[in-house]
Amino acid sequence: MTGSLLEVIALNVRDAVAAEQGGADRLEVVADMAADGLSPSPETVAAIAAECPLPQMVMLRCDAGFAADPDVLARLSRDAKALAQAGAAGFVFGFLDGGGAVDLAATEALIHAVSPLPWTFHRAVDHAADVQAAWRAVRLLPNLATVLTSGSPSGVGDGLRMLKTRADAGDASIVLAGGGLKPVHVPALLDYGIRAFHVGTAVRGSWSDPVDWRLVRQWRALVERD
Repeated sequence: MTGSLLEVIALNVRDAVAAEQGGADRLEVVADMAADGLSPSPETVAAIAAECPLPQMVMLRCDAGFAADPDVLARLSRDAKALAQAGAAGFVFGFLDGGGAVDLAATEALIHAVSPLPWTFHRAVDHAADVQAAWRAVRLLPNLATVLTSGSPSGVGDGLRMLKTRADAGDASIVLAGGGLKPVHVPALLDYGIRAFHVGTAVRGSWSDPVDWRLVRQWRALVERD
């Protein structure tokens, strides 16, 4: 891929097809956005794969939190195998421990379970007790494709300074900017050298509405401006 990467959240086949029609490069496939995105079913992934050629980065998450005990990891590892067989191109996950640090043991266990597929560390990084330390831990993990981050728990609007800090530290190539991302934020992010963007409600009216391919097309044009 050349230029910028545009990833669109898809809940179903209809979303995926609209994202492709609008010019998206990649899907993040999830279920239950009321819980901020949980693992979808293998049937959903297979149905999307049958109708849409875009790579699917599939969420691995059991609940709205960021903790993972051995039972959760065992379940997610089993889910990953079924989802990969259904057509997942990669996965989205990430864990924090009780102190708010990156749970390296849990994260590495799931990296091993999904290997050799790439993965995205999701916005757990924005909720870490020490964000700088979290980034230092995550950026060196194997098979890491991107880090989905808004730079702040409250969204990109409040996180621009942190995103610039990460870009200045050499992490622009792995930043996937998302979480409250608005068109007004894009020029600054492009100036920082960030070239990967993640949109959800920005390409639909609400989570109860389907993806609108025309809005995806507008974002496609927006993120390509230099």
